[in-house]
Amino acid sequence: MQWLIIIFFTYLAAITVGGTLLHKRKLVWDHWKYFILTFGAVLMILPFYWMIITSLKSYGESSAYPPTWWPNEMLWSNYSEAWHKPEVGFARYYWMTISTTVMSTVGVLVTGMLAAYAFARMQFPGRALFFYLVLATLMVPGQVLIIPNYIILAKFNWLDTYKALVVPWLASVFTIFLMRQFFMTIPMDLWDAAQIDGAGRWRFLWLVLVPLSRPVLITSGLFTFIATWNSLLWPLIMTTSAEMRTLMVGLQVFTNEASNDYNLLMAASTFCIMPVVVVFFFMQRYFIEGIARSGLKS
Repeated sequence: MQWLIIIFFTYLAAITVGGTLLHKRKLVWDHWKYFILTFGAVLMILPFYWMIITSLKSYGESSAYPPTWWPNEMLWSNYSEAWHKPEVGFARYYWMTISTTVMSTVGVLVTGMLAAYAFARMQFPGRALFFYLVLATLMVPGQVLIIPNYIILAKFNWLDTYKALVVPWLASVFTIFLMRQFFMTIPMDLWDAAQIDGAGRWRFLWLVLVPLSRPVLITSGLFTFIATWNSLLWPLIMTTSAEMRTLMVGLQVFTNEASNDYNLLMAASTFCIMPVVVVFFFMQRYFIEGIARSGLKS
């Protein structure tokens, strides 16, 4: 590792000196630009690499100092041991997280589309005022609402149930804003043509706007999916039984159970975060397109 660093910086120094002497500043700048980008990429990848490599080490090697950059023996059994070690197992945590995430994401997309369409395409008294009032709720910290929401859910006897994990998150102001901005970029000529064909607002929304809004739908879905999947504070407060724990709460409890078993902790962290990484990897093109076309890029 040290030799690679020395060779790399020697190469950069040679390019800098040679480019300066030959008056090829663009060549020097290109090499430094790619160096900075590569260095930033390595910094981003390094935590993931360390997590995966540590998850394959033995207990002794994961605690050794100085640390090793590659395990002497890859122990894939760490994943099986970490999976079954909690009281109810990570399979239950996965089921709770997947079910709540899917329901929350679908709910947010449906309510977001309906509200965004009303704010973007329908004319009614006080439309702008209502939209700004809805938008103003983004300025309220979520932590401020935890106690009032807890009291409300307690009165409904929803604590430690699916309802407590899903119902409060079936709508998102940010999703409404994002979709509204996207809907406003779609030409009104499509609505005029749909009216000539006899389509009402409901039919126009589902048969015209929704197919054209795939990028923003995927973007909003990704935001909701990642936020719900990684949610810790809300399910930690609203659930008490082991069977109702989501993945992040289960991982937090597992951290206490595994104590200093860093290899098991990293194995559990790997299979907890991997679905989010995979989903984002395959959907990133639509994610970027949805952000750009919704007007948030500028």
